[in-house]
Amino acid sequence: MDQAKDLMPAGVNCPVRAFGAVGGDPIYFAKGEGALLTDVDGNTYVDHVCSWGPLILGHCHPGVITAVEEAASRGTSYGAPHEGEILLAQTIVQAMPWIQMLRCVNSGTEATMSAIRLARAATGRDRILKFEGNYHGHVDSLLVKAGSGVATFGLPDSAGVPEAMTRDTLVAPFNHLDVVEEIFTQQGESIAAVIVEPVAGNMGVVPPRDGFLRGLREVTERHGALLIFDEVITGFRVSPSGAAGLYQITPDLVCLGKTIGGGLPVGAYGGRRDLMEQVAPLGPVYQAGTLSGNPLALAAGLATLENLSREVYEELERKSAVLEQGLTAAVSNCGVKAHLNRVGSMLSVFFTDRQVEDNETAFSTDRDLYGRLFHGLLKRGVYPPPSALETWFVSAAHDDSQIEHTVKAFQAALEEALNN
Repeated sequence: MDQAKDLMPAGVNCPVRAFGAVGGDPIYFAKGEGALLTDVDGNTYVDHVCSWGPLILGHCHPGVITAVEEAASRGTSYGAPHEGEILLAQTIVQAMPWIQMLRCVNSGTEATMSAIRLARAATGRDRILKFEGNYHGHVDSLLVKAGSGVATFGLPDSAGVPEAMTRDTLVAPFNHLDVVEEIFTQQGESIAAVIVEPVAGNMGVVPPRDGFLRGLREVTERHGALLIFDEVITGFRVSPSGAAGLYQITPDLVCLGKTIGGGLPVGAYGGRRDLMEQVAPLGPVYQAGTLSGNPLALAAGLATLENLSREVYEELERKSAVLEQGLTAAVSNCGVKAHLNRVGSMLSVFFTDRQVEDNETAFSTDRDLYGRLFHGLLKRGVYPPPSALETWFVSAAHDDSQIEHTVKAFQAALEEALNN
């Protein structure tokens, strides 16, 4: 650990991995297999982080590994077009027909940054409306009242982001359509787009209220603004057609990542053909990337999507419901106030007596209690997110015995945490 800290900030390459929100030193892992992670000391854990979502099939899925090995044997990068780009794009467009054309990038951050640039160019407007607790990557203009690592460390934004970069970013509370309507009434002619996590996953899991997403669709259409769904987490996770399909809302642009890379770095943005045809070289909106469409990443993503059958989603829903019911019962048995939110195979536990529907209520969770619970779960062989404001995931590789183990470990760890 000391060696890592000497070489990297806090010894990690992403802030939340440093365990700053839960205390203690981060775990260094040696391998993953199925639903299990093994650390460098040989301890094994049931993994409910799943690399923060992309490992929907679990670690080392044979189909994904084979696809990556075969792709690597042909070359790790071309810097030129290849068939894998077409195959993945066809798969995505077939599953999400509102994406008529797309562009692959290397991360979710690149996807949201590029979608924002395109929205501004297409509308001739500068302002963007986002929501408190929604995280859209570390883009300067969007790192305002964001979730994820920013929320974890209680920062309203980030040092090093000039005020000028956020001047055109408007912020509303998630799930409060009345505030959105008021902002559009006052400034609608200057707003290029609304960007939203249709299911918030970076302040814990917070589903949209009934009518919220439909209301966003209506207000943006009324004022000539675009609606951007950031489905970096939810895309192919909450349903075979993402959150847009689950809630039957058609966005103008969609940002993807996580699952479409099958554990390798990748992102994509896409949407209406008339919008995407404004991207270079067809149009004036410049965006490029040396490693965009990397053959290894796209092979892993394609293999993942090809293995996501209807039966897989049905099993994910069943197992996730069992986990939710088990954790709810454990909370009740311990007599603690808590609220569980779940959408598909995404779940969060909030230690609060409030219904968690926005950033304010998410932050009412008892983060100190979660920190003690976290370490109790580690002792019992379960690896949950190292932050109270992150998402638990279930993969297709989790079996019933592992879900049962998680529930039993959760109750024992919670009892211990309440007594410390």
